[in-house]
Amino acid sequence: MTSENATAAGPDELIPRRRRRRGRGVWALLRDILVIVVVAVLVSFVIKTFLVRSFYIPSGSMEQTLMIKDRILVDELTPRFSGYDRGDVVVFRDPGGWLPVTTTPDRGPLVESFDWLMSLVGISAPDSEDHLIKRIIGVAGDHVVCCNQLGQVEVNGTPIDETPYLDLAEGQNAPQVVPYDVTVPEGSLWVLGDNRDHSRDSRYNMDQPSHGFVPLANVVGRAFLITWPLSRFGPIDTHHAVFEGVPEADG
Repeated sequence: MTSENATAAGPDELIPRRRRRRGRGVWALLRDILVIVVVAVLVSFVIKTFLVRSFYIPSGSMEQTLMIKDRILVDELTPRFSGYDRGDVVVFRDPGGWLPVTTTPDRGPLVESFDWLMSLVGISAPDSEDHLIKRIIGVAGDHVVCCNQLGQVEVNGTPIDETPYLDLAEGQNAPQVVPYDVTVPEGSLWVLGDNRDHSRDSRYNMDQPSHGFVPLANVVGRAFLITWPLSRFGPIDTHHAVFEGVPEADG
């Protein structure tokens, strides 16, 4: 049975329906893309906050282990359980007075917002200039002295041969001697740069509030991988073998 009200829609009536369906499809696609982006940003934020962070190297204090503008990844999670060892390369916030006071030029809200977004996903590392990276030489309780007659650092009375990672000039057997005799307090580290003669490290900050030590609370994590440039891609050597003969600190 048919009626006049049940007649098939004409071509003019089908066009709006098609447009509505197409419009709903576009909005659904945009919604899905937005959800994917938000989830990706949240996941990247969690990873950066609790697992891994990206930094770039702003100075030559760790050459030749790390070169200026190298990009590295820092493990934030593992040290929370295992702690830090002598030889680890660590990134840390300035304990106070280690870095010169600088002013950051105003880059405008658009650039700042974009940089902030890129930092959330680990592509940008805008706070690299506010952090330092050095190698751990002494952990809590260690007695660290510079230097013996060969120019070697001694840890708990044992000289260590740092030639596997020190950046020494041709014909140079040891870095310039900067005398110190310290015992690392609980919850702190004593750190030095691999490019020892061009590193403002623990030795040069003994007159600062931290007395040259780095509080563990300031340590971001352990640097473990160079990601850029690709020609330098690879793990960062901790050289733990250098410290194998060092006895534990006296309790």
